[in-house]
Amino acid sequence: MIKFDRFILENGLKVIVHNDTSTTMVAVNILYNVGARDESPDMTGFAHLFEHLMFEGSKNIPSFDTPLQLAGGENNAYTTNDITNYYITIPKENLETAFWLESDRMLSLGFSQKKLDIQKSVVIEEYNQRYLNQPYGDAHLYLRPLAYKVHPYQWATIGKDISHIQNANLENVKDFFEHHYAPNSAILSVAGNITKEEIESLAIKWFGPIKRKEIAERNLPKEPKQTSKRTLKLERNVPFDAIYKAFHMSSRHNSDYNVADLISDLLSNGKSSRLYQQLVKEKQFFSSIDAYITGDIDEGLFIISGNIMKGISIDTAEAAIENELKKIYTDKIDDYELNKVKNKFESVHQFGQLSAMNKAMDLAYQELLGDANLINHEVENYRNVSANDIKRVASQLFDANNCSTLYYIAK
Repeated sequence: MIKFDRFILENGLKVIVHNDTSTTMVAVNILYNVGARDESPDMTGFAHLFEHLMFEGSKNIPSFDTPLQLAGGENNAYTTNDITNYYITIPKENLETAFWLESDRMLSLGFSQKKLDIQKSVVIEEYNQRYLNQPYGDAHLYLRPLAYKVHPYQWATIGKDISHIQNANLENVKDFFEHHYAPNSAILSVAGNITKEEIESLAIKWFGPIKRKEIAERNLPKEPKQTSKRTLKLERNVPFDAIYKAFHMSSRHNSDYNVADLISDLLSNGKSSRLYQQLVKEKQFFSSIDAYITGDIDEGLFIISGNIMKGISIDTAEAAIENELKKIYTDKIDDYELNKVKNKFESVHQFGQLSAMNKAMDLAYQELLGDANLINHEVENYRNVSANDIKRVASQLFDANNCSTLYYIAK
């Protein structure tokens, strides 16, 4: 049981405090309720661009990293389609430095054309390195718009088209900041050997004076049910043919989310999993194969991806995948096999909770989902998944008409 305190400042900032006496470091996590799904379709990649811009200095602090490093702290951030998350670890005695830094960049970034140009160049280079210059790197840039036709999950966090970042100007950037980065659009979570009173005092001092803003209304189009299978073929200079199959699944708020997650573990969590045993080890159709969920808050994707061995046709490989997926809902699921993946989830979850930073991140995310106390029910929710739940969800999930398939052909 993870105990925590929670309070809300007058400007709308939600604050979560967890006392962890096992560490001399304090984890400070700030989650902004903005991700790639909040971007305009003709100006994508902005949430990810801001992940970079937020380290370029703020109104009163020209350099973010320098004072943090002098205080013995470290920091990083990540962007998803749903959120942007910044985190700091710092010695307890220098905790106020983290509050000073985070509050100043929430108050106002140090906008300048030079800083924008630098970070645009960084993002464009990242796009080239990660998506264009890596084998199979651009697969998801094509798979997402194949699966989604109206929901903004149709583009990756890097954006729909890199020209959107290339053409971004200071006015665009300032407007995005004003409508998404504010105390009433953020959750601050702090974990370490601290008290609620200490954190409340620091939060009021540093974040209290920041005014709430008019946050852009989120009114996202709901993706219609897919009623026929979709396919796309790409030819690329890669060593092996590959296949990517994406199935629409439930949202994070639906209990079937946990079921789909366990199905992905049954299929490909480790060398004893079904896809590895049958398609890599026994039949040797694939050199590697994976099953995973995108983990989105709105209705996400369940993805199967595999690199096909030389001499094996795409049709043979795809039929083998479909056969394994069908077994999930037609064959009996052994209690031992199901309990094994549940135990693995629990051990990974419990191990993660040994880290103050992981707890701070998870508490903030669960609060965004509706209640930070959800963190204490995750294992129980997975434990409650039955074999019948697995069969029911799999039979709906792995419908051929619910599938978008990308064939990635080696030239």
